[in-house]
Amino acid sequence: MESLSDLRKKIQEAYNTWDEKVYQKSTAKAPEWKKEFSTVSFNPVKPLYTSNDVNGEDYQEKIGFPGMYPYTRGVQPTMYRGRLWTMRQYAGFGTAKESNERYRYLLGQGQMGLSVAFDLPTQIGYDSDDPLAYGEVGKVGVAVDTLADMEILFNQIPLDKVSTSMTINAPASVLLALYIAVAEKQGVSREKLSGTIQNDILKEYIARGTYIFPTKPSMRLITNIFEFCSKEVPKWNTISISGYHIREAGSTAAQEVGFTLADGIAYVDAAIKAGLDVDQFAGRLSFFFNAHNDLLEEVAKYRAARRLWAKIMKERFSAKDAKSLMLRFHTQTAGSTLTAQQVDNNIVRVTVQTLAAVLGGTQSLHTNSRDEALALPTEDAVRIALRTQQIVAHESGVVNTIDPLAGSYYVESMTDQIESEAAEYIAKIDSLGGAAAAIETGYQQSEIQKAAYRYEKEIEAKERIIVGMNKFQIEEPAPSGLLKIDMKVQEEQVKFLAGIRAGRSAAEVDAKLEALKNAAAGDANLMPYIVDAVRVYASIGEISNTLRGVFGEYKETVFI
Repeated sequence: MESLSDLRKKIQEAYNTWDEKVYQKSTAKAPEWKKEFSTVSFNPVKPLYTSNDVNGEDYQEKIGFPGMYPYTRGVQPTMYRGRLWTMRQYAGFGTAKESNERYRYLLGQGQMGLSVAFDLPTQIGYDSDDPLAYGEVGKVGVAVDTLADMEILFNQIPLDKVSTSMTINAPASVLLALYIAVAEKQGVSREKLSGTIQNDILKEYIARGTYIFPTKPSMRLITNIFEFCSKEVPKWNTISISGYHIREAGSTAAQEVGFTLADGIAYVDAAIKAGLDVDQFAGRLSFFFNAHNDLLEEVAKYRAARRLWAKIMKERFSAKDAKSLMLRFHTQTAGSTLTAQQVDNNIVRVTVQTLAAVLGGTQSLHTNSRDEALALPTEDAVRIALRTQQIVAHESGVVNTIDPLAGSYYVESMTDQIESEAAEYIAKIDSLGGAAAAIETGYQQSEIQKAAYRYEKEIEAKERIIVGMNKFQIEEPAPSGLLKIDMKVQEEQVKFLAGIRAGRSAAEVDAKLEALKNAAAGDANLMPYIVDAVRVYASIGEISNTLRGVFGEYKETVFI
C-alpha cells in the first residue's frame, strides 16, 4: 500500500507539473493575471489548493464530526437540519413605545427573537435628563431610564416565549435586573427567561468606548451576574463575548478571534477566582462575531474559533461538561462594509455575509439593512434584511447538510492558519499578564489600528475595490425617506421620567440606593441589590451614579 508521504510527494509533483506547464503558460499571456491575491485580512491566497495544504492525518482531531469535540464542524449534531438559527433583527430607537411597535412588527414578519439596541446615554449609565445626554436621547437605540420604560418596551410581548438579546455592557447588570422585574410583572418566573446580555466590558476598553467603571469593579459586576444567573436565571446567557466591535474597528479575522477568545479567558479566570466552578457557568457563555465580506475566510474564522475555544476550555481550564467546551455564537453582518453610495449594493453585501455566517454554523444572526450607512433603518429596509435570512434558510439549499464546506482544501487550510495566528495573539496577551493588563499597555488597540490603517490605505489606492465607492460610481440624487429621530423624543422622554420620579416613593428609592452603596463597598453579590432598586423605579442614572461614587470611573489612555 502506498504510504501517505509517497502520496503527498506524488501530489506535489503533479502540482508542480500543472504549475509549470499549464498555469505559468496561461498567466504569461497577460501580466495582470500574475498579480498577488489576498484575503480581507491580508493573508496571501495561493492560486490553487490541494490535499497537501491540509494535514489529512489529523482529520479526527482537527475536523471531526458535528456535535463532538473539537466542534470544528458545529456544536449541534444536526445543525440546521434540526433547527434553523435564530433570526434576530437588532432594533430600538426613540421611545420605548416606538420600539415596542417595531418589535411587534418584526415578530409578525417571522422574526424568532428580539435584539435590543439602547441609546448612548443608556449605554453609559446616564438618564435622559442628564446634561450629558442632551442631543443623544433615542438616537442610536431606545431610551431606557426606569422600569416604566421597560414595561412599555415589552408590552404584549410574552417573555416566557421570546428570546431577547440586549446589547448592553457597562450597565448590563441594571438592564438584566429591569428585564427580570418586567417578567415578574408579567407573571413570568426567572427560570423561564431566555436570552443574552452582551456584558462584555473588555472589548469596550479595546474598541468601542461605552465603559463606565475601571476594569476591576467592572469584572466584579460581570462575575456577580455569572453567579446570580447560574442560580436564579439558568437559561440566560450571561455574556456575549464580542469580536464584532473589534472587527468593526478594523481588526483582521485572526485578531478578531484571538482578542475575543483572550477576553473570554479573562472572564473565565475571573469567575474561577470568584469561587465559581468552571462547569457551573461556562455552558452559558456565548460569543458574538462579525460577518465580513470575504466569504470563505469568514467561514474558516468561525470554524477556527470553535476549535480553539474547545481546546482552551479542555486543556487550560479542565472543563468536563461538553457544554463548557462549545463555542456558541451570534453573528451580525458587518456594518463597516456598508456604503452610503448606491445603498442597494448593501443588500448584496449582506447576502454574502449571511451566507458566510450560515456556512460557518452560527446560532443566531442579525442582518444589517441597506440604509444603515445613512440612518437608522426604515421598516422596508429591515424587512428586506430579514427576508435575506429567510431566503438563505428556505431556498438556497445550504442548510440541507452540516458544514457543507468541510474538506475544501482552501477552507481547511485557512481554518488552520487563522487558528494558529489567533493562538499566537493569545500567547502574546498571556505574556503581558492577560487581556485586562494588555489593554492597559495598548497592545490590542495598537494592533487593530495598524490593520485598519493598512485596509484604508488599500482602499484609497484602489488596490482593494469597494463597488460604488472607489470604482463603478454613478451620479446619485440626495437620499430621501430616511428614518430621523426628532428632538421631541428627548423632550417627551424627559417629561415622562419626571412623571415617574414624581409618582414613586423617594424614601424607598433612597433606601435601596443606600443598600446598594453599602454592598458595593463590601464584597457582596450586587445583583439582588440592583433588582431591589429597579423594582422601586430607581433609574439607570441613579444606580450608575451610586456605583460611580464607590468604584470611580475609567479614564482612557490614548495610545499612538
